[in-house]
Amino acid sequence: MSTKGIYTAVSGAIAQSSKLDTIANNIANTNTTAFKKSKQVFNEYLTANEKIPDVIQVPKVPASIESFYDMQGGDKAYVNAAGTYVDHTQGILKPTGNNFDLAIEGSGYFEVLAPDGVRLTRDGSFKRDVDGRLVTKQGFPVLLAGAPGANPQGRIASTNSNNIVISYSGQIFADGNEVGQISLVDIKNKEALKPTGQNSFTLKDNYNEPLLIAEEAQVHQGFVEASNVNVVAEMTDMINATRTFESTQQAIKAFDSMNEKLVNVVPKLR
Repeated sequence: MSTKGIYTAVSGAIAQSSKLDTIANNIANTNTTAFKKSKQVFNEYLTANEKIPDVIQVPKVPASIESFYDMQGGDKAYVNAAGTYVDHTQGILKPTGNNFDLAIEGSGYFEVLAPDGVRLTRDGSFKRDVDGRLVTKQGFPVLLAGAPGANPQGRIASTNSNNIVISYSGQIFADGNEVGQISLVDIKNKEALKPTGQNSFTLKDNYNEPLLIAEEAQVHQGFVEASNVNVVAEMTDMINATRTFESTQQAIKAFDSMNEKLVNVVPKLR
């Protein structure tokens, strides 16, 4: 009795379930400021890759009934959910009229100081705390530009003035006087960024990518960046994934029915 087919179908069902979870998370964050959607990645996993050439002898002849039994598992293939990747495509800029709201046009990130270290974010929904510091919604201080390796604690943006103007390059003017420049950084390889929750990123441990000055980026005061989730596209993907998931379920039932007949019906025919 072969279980090869049923396990292939199960792997497909698991992969589609993971895809549905990813799509659901994207849709749930449609209105989250500067949210970046994720996409599921799949690849084919061949059991033949587990075996050395001396063990598996896949015949180099057209497929036939005779050659099928000589393949020794070489024809087994499963769907492998390899993980997800983040789509860093920019969302549209929406006006808010709040002087502390900032949006980045172009490739770049704000630096903020979280309890576990410096994080990168494009969510510019900032506010001023009781100490006059410019902070995120989570209370993480926004950092000013500084020399490489400078102590983040000494780069926290703060002002007690209500008359704030922020230029396209991130320069902060309070009552007409420049008080600092918001740090705008970028990274060449976006795959080196790891989502850390709360709409922020850090560098992956196995990547050694330097942070660069985001020279092409522009800051827009009084705007925030919308998420890059296209609800229509996500709903279409959800429908397709649901149908594929249902198809794999039908395949599993079919293999289960065949196995049942092999056990209960075929012996009676002898």
